Amino acid sequence: MDDKKALDAALKGRVGRRSVLKAGAAGAAGSMLLPGAARVAMAADEEKPIGNFPEGVAGDSVFIGLTVDLTGPYSAQGAEQQRGYELAAEQLNAGAPEIIKISPLTKKGVLGKTVKLGAADAETKPNTAVQAATRFMHDDKAMVITGSTSSAVAIALQKVCDRERTIYLPAISGSNETTGVDCQRYGFRLCYYAYPACKAIAPVLAKNLGKDRKAAYLVPDYTYGHTTFDSMKEFTEKEGWTTVTEQVHPLGAKDYSSFLINIANSDADTLVVIAYGADAANGIKQAKQFGLLEKMTIVIPYMSAFLEKEIGAELMQGVYAATGFWWTLEDQYPIAKDFVTAYVSKYKEKPRDSAYIAYLQLALWADAVERAKTFYPPSVIKAYEAGVVRQGPVGDVTFRAGDHQGVINFPIVRGKKVADMQNPDDYFEVVDVVDGKTALPELGLLGCKLGPYV
Repeated sequence: MDDKKALDAALKGRVGRRSVLKAGAAGAAGSMLLPGAARVAMAADEEKPIGNFPEGVAGDSVFIGLTVDLTGPYSAQGAEQQRGYELAAEQLNAGAPEIIKISPLTKKGVLGKTVKLGAADAETKPNTAVQAATRFMHDDKAMVITGSTSSAVAIALQKVCDRERTIYLPAISGSNETTGVDCQRYGFRLCYYAYPACKAIAPVLAKNLGKDRKAAYLVPDYTYGHTTFDSMKEFTEKEGWTTVTEQVHPLGAKDYSSFLINIANSDADTLVVIAYGADAANGIKQAKQFGLLEKMTIVIPYMSAFLEKEIGAELMQGVYAATGFWWTLEDQYPIAKDFVTAYVSKYKEKPRDSAYIAYLQLALWADAVERAKTFYPPSVIKAYEAGVVRQGPVGDVTFRAGDHQGVINFPIVRGKKVADMQNPDDYFEVVDVVDGKTALPELGLLGCKLGPYV
């Protein structure tokens, strides 16, 4: 918590003075031009300068800043996010039929303006991400900041963007707190996260693995890890499971031996890997070296893209996991087929959930702007909050007005036996497609209180 307070203080110091000066200048200009009654009458109708509006859309393009993890333990996911954003921008600028199915008011560009992207390495570090986002907002007049894999990064970016009155769209963020106690008016999370993932996977595990299980947890030491552990413990224990140990490790750990020794001595029969990205891969590989996987089943309640490639099909077979997207859903959903086909054509590989969420976030932002008929941030936010349902690659998708959480379906998967794989990317069978609406917590349960628009 000390780190969190320090980051909050740094954010206030970085953007507070600029925001106050900007607001003061706008207020002073308005008071010189209009008598009091007229100012009150026009306040509800006029699109006054806010954030980078209108300067950021004064020309023929609109700039979006990407804060993606290109180095650090989540770099594979960050690189794939960038590819997803690039595909979405390319289709928006072309007015491609694939993106019009998601954003039906789109023609070419967004409100006729070309979408331009700039990317910076967030390094899986909140301070680095905040510095990059601040440069994008100040130097490039970004109208949107998007991208994250770490929830610590997402929460920090969401706060700074809210203070700068710039819309922020997390890509991957699994913590309950992102649209819980740390929710912000200018932030919109689309992806599934800890609470719905754990709520959805727990009964699947109980049905397929049994109710009398002893679970040991490998947990990264930050907000995503802790809230995912809390939710997984809650929902598996409701199914009859027992939690025998929680092994908390630092983000980016290389050596898991001390944690795995404790797990080996815990009498657990199930290893729940909450670790993500390279951390998950390293933890599972070392668990194999310790001989743990001969007597333990792996469960991954929030699986990172490319984990199956990093640990190999042999270790992944029989593993139950929740994920944001799996490419074989193209056989069930036509828009998923469009997305997978376009992605494979451009990048020569199957997309995972990092690219999928990045692509869909940008498409739905364009849809909100088109519906608002303006880039004015409060109007775009209200377009999001209107609850309009669009068709995404995995069925209906929308946002809740009360906490800005995306209502989105997602699959539960099980690793295939190597002999059953039809091709080198055929790692999983889809066990279930979760209804995003039924998996979400009731509004207010996680403590979200949105701030003002202006």
